[in-house]
Amino acid sequence: QVQLVESGGGLVQPGGSLRLSCEVSGRGISLYSLGWYRQVPGKTRELVATWSTGAPALSLPNSVKGRFRISADDARNTLHLQMNNLIPEDTAIYYCNRVPPSSPLWGQGTQVTVSS
Repeated sequence: QVQLVESGGGLVQPGGSLRLSCEVSGRGISLYSLGWYRQVPGKTRELVATWSTGAPALSLPNSVKGRFRISADDARNTLHLQMNNLIPEDTAIYYCNRVPPSSPLWGQGTQVTVSS
C-alpha cells in the first residue's frame, strides 16, 4: 500500500527558505508522476510543481516560478520542494500526491507559514 508523508514545514520570515520532503513508501518513486499541492483554508487546492522520471520538473503557477524547485531522491524514495524567497501568500498546507491526484493518497500535509 502506497503512503505519502510530508514534512519540513514551519514558520519562516518573508524572504526565507524551506525545504519540504515527501517520503513515498510502498512503491518506487520513479513509477509515478508526482506533485506538490497547496491549500489555503476556504480555497481550492492548487498544484504548484510536478515531477516524473525523464521529464522536466515543472513549477506551475507564475507566482512560484523561479522560487520553487521540485526534485526527487530515488535512493531515498523522497520528493522534495525547495522554496526560496518565500512571501506571505505562500502560506498554506502543502501536500504531495500523484498527478493527477489520487484521493486515498492525501495525507496530513505540512503547514508553511510565512510571516514576520
